[in-house]
Amino acid sequence: MAQIEINQEALPGIGLRDDFVTERGRRVGVISHRDGRRDLLVYAREDPDSCSETLTLSADEADALAELLGTRRVVERLASISEQVESLQSASVTVAQDSVLVGKTLNEVRVRARTGAAIVAVWRHQLVTVSPPSDFSIQAGDKFILIGTAEALGAAEHLFNGG
Repeated sequence: MAQIEINQEALPGIGLRDDFVTERGRRVGVISHRDGRRDLLVYAREDPDSCSETLTLSADEADALAELLGTRRVVERLASISEQVESLQSASVTVAQDSVLVGKTLNEVRVRARTGAAIVAVWRHQLVTVSPPSDFSIQAGDKFILIGTAEALGAAEHLFNGG
């Protein structure tokens, strides 16, 4: 897999612009406005500093596109990893309303240290957070995607819903 270099530039009063060059030499970018709106940019082949196409997406539309792109990549990667390591499995655990973990951060819970299972992603309200940070706060209804041995996954399910 080729390493893609993403360039980021602050746009004062607007937000951030991130862009990269595809393997086929096209420059693509996203302007993230402070209000959540996103502009998807495709730069002109003949002038990489001007846009040939701009698609403006609402915050909900940007989330839907991220879901389409991100979720499928996570599933593809999990399948690839599972094929490579025979004893490795993936599972999902939905946090119960009455879980003692609700309101705690991942740093406080220490899932991997306590169970041996690794958190790959979290689904919350139709949004996916891949490799959530240690300050991620657990909410009831969160769906955690885990990877590990069958024993580790069982221990993680017990931790999330049994205490």
